[in-house]
Amino acid sequence: MTAATGTGTSGGGPRRLELLPFRALRFDPGRVGDLAAVTCPPYDVVGRDGVARWEAAHPYNVVRLVLPRRAAGEGAHEHAARELQAWRAAGVLVQDERPALYVYEQRLDADLTRGLVGAVSLHQPGEAVVLPHEDVFPGPVRDRTELMAATGAQLEPILLTYEGDGPASDLVDRTVGRPPEVETWSDDGAVHRIWRTTAVEDLRAVADDLGRRQALIADGHHRYAAYLALRDHPGTGGRLAASHGLALVVDAHRHPLQLGPIHRSVAGLATAEAWRRARAGFHEVRRLGAAEDPLAAVATARKGGPALAVGDGTAWSVLTGPDPDLVRRALPADRSPAWRELDASVAHELLMKVLWGVVDDDERVDFHHDPDEAVHRARRGRGVALLLPPPALGDVLGVAAGGERMPRKSTSFGPKPRTGLLMRLIG
Repeated sequence: MTAATGTGTSGGGPRRLELLPFRALRFDPGRVGDLAAVTCPPYDVVGRDGVARWEAAHPYNVVRLVLPRRAAGEGAHEHAARELQAWRAAGVLVQDERPALYVYEQRLDADLTRGLVGAVSLHQPGEAVVLPHEDVFPGPVRDRTELMAATGAQLEPILLTYEGDGPASDLVDRTVGRPPEVETWSDDGAVHRIWRTTAVEDLRAVADDLGRRQALIADGHHRYAAYLALRDHPGTGGRLAASHGLALVVDAHRHPLQLGPIHRSVAGLATAEAWRRARAGFHEVRRLGAAEDPLAAVATARKGGPALAVGDGTAWSVLTGPDPDLVRRALPADRSPAWRELDASVAHELLMKVLWGVVDDDERVDFHHDPDEAVHRARRGRGVALLLPPPALGDVLGVAAGGERMPRKSTSFGPKPRTGLLMRLIG
């Protein structure tokens, strides 16, 4: 990533990267008690299957807003809007009096993430200011847009990373030297801390520093696309707040994020059948021994090219050596050699689409950050799990800088910010 050099804007957005202070909407610990009980992971990590778990954690858990259920006489988004309004009226959610940028820290054992939460400026990809690296599905973008329009709120920050090592990062590291204003532990053992900064000189330093930067969307492509759609939405397009989106911005030099894969499960496809079809496109389909770890086997095998693991938790095979002729015909001809060599590209375009006859937005396909969840879902759906190795950061940056996108749902940057600690009103 280099300094931002955008040549134009769309919808009146700024040319430079901005991170503006905002008045955060937050849970009042005096009303809800333990903040961990009312927060949850991001909506796409919780998944529909995990909603009940977080609903049971607390009557005011934020999952009721980010993944709302339908209620009698109203749709899910309208129900979330009514809940949000009721929670604010009851004093469960309160808004800070003064706009601020928020330093956010998440620590789990030796893993540490620190960054700034604020309202980020919105840019079209051609401006080369905020770089997407994944394609998106229309359905989730529409769902997130409609939810934000109904609630008048951005309920969870997206995650951006940039090459910084400048004054904005100096402010972050200096701020954490004082006691935090918020501190809570989530169920995975991570501690989350938040500080506010309102000093004019600090906000000016951040603006000057980030205005020279280019940011990569690490997590939240669908929400960022929804921000863009929301900006032009007839119900919100006239509001200044809708021209920016809630984001956590992390310096890749000071506090690099972790990068992992996103796995798949395909319902209704038996493991033996999946292997049989794979043999038509891969030179080697090696059955693993009972003691072999499929992810470790893939990590070793991919040194010679793309490698994938296919199985059901009991039996696994590693696929290597995709047939070059099939790859040439299956993968889009207008993509770069770097894109065509990605594990996720081979998985999507050759294995799934050509050999298995399923596309990535097929209702039989689910996406999983946790390989164990992929196996669980595969078994429940009488199907197969597809495990991918983590992509290299250099590959992701190279694809994004070249104006291309990674295959959808192919990267998982983390740790992801906890949903419900900081929210932003646009109404």
